[in-house]
Amino acid sequence: MHILVCVKRVPATGARITLTPDAQHIETRNLGFTVSPHEECAVEEAVRIAEAHGGETAVLTLGPAEAEEQLRSALAVGIDRAILLETDGEEWGPRATAAAIAAAIRQQEATGRPFDLLLFGNESADSGGYQVGVRVAHALDRPVITGVKALEIAGGLARAGREGPNGWEVYELPLPAAFTVKEGINLPRYPSVPGRLRAKKKTIEQLSPQRDGAGLRKLRLALPPEEHAEAISLGNGPEAAPKIVEVLRALELL
Repeated sequence: MHILVCVKRVPATGARITLTPDAQHIETRNLGFTVSPHEECAVEEAVRIAEAHGGETAVLTLGPAEAEEQLRSALAVGIDRAILLETDGEEWGPRATAAAIAAAIRQQEATGRPFDLLLFGNESADSGGYQVGVRVAHALDRPVITGVKALEIAGGLARAGREGPNGWEVYELPLPAAFTVKEGINLPRYPSVPGRLRAKKKTIEQLSPQRDGAGLRKLRLALPPEEHAEAISLGNGPEAAPKIVEVLRALELL
């Protein structure tokens, strides 16, 4: 079985985001980077499936040369090989990103390595894009299930489960297929020291993707207004009780 996981280099979750003066880019001088939590789970799921069924796993990202760090993190937890679609660091839209990934997959499969499973995070942690996995599957004419939180492979079939409004939805489909997974499908492992040492020695395959200039064009970035919380002291001891009652009545809790 051959499995490909697609990840994206994003600012560390919880970091304070600021923009450059022209509002075209995120200011990265003081930021750490990681991959999205959903994609961490996708990497873990690929490793677990390969451990259970055998085969080869690969991780792919489209991004700057610095994204090699995120690829090596995936190698350190058990992914076999890594592919970097190197860009100048400028953000690509979902259409261009999906087109580049689909082209890279076709190129990989032309060498005799067809992928049975394509795994994506359900959405990226920075731009919240949900489109890439679906667009790649459509470009390659493969079935896709989104929002997956359970995945089983047996006899050339995949059984995927996701949470719906009225309980679990379960889908069964033949391979090859694509899935976008959500955080909670598993608990990702931490890379070990030997794993990190092995990852440093591995060669990362580098490709130069062609950017599709069609589709939406970014005008500028915008940060949502910050929410400020205010704390008010209601007093000390028993004298605060009447004010607490007033607050509860205002909130219609009494």
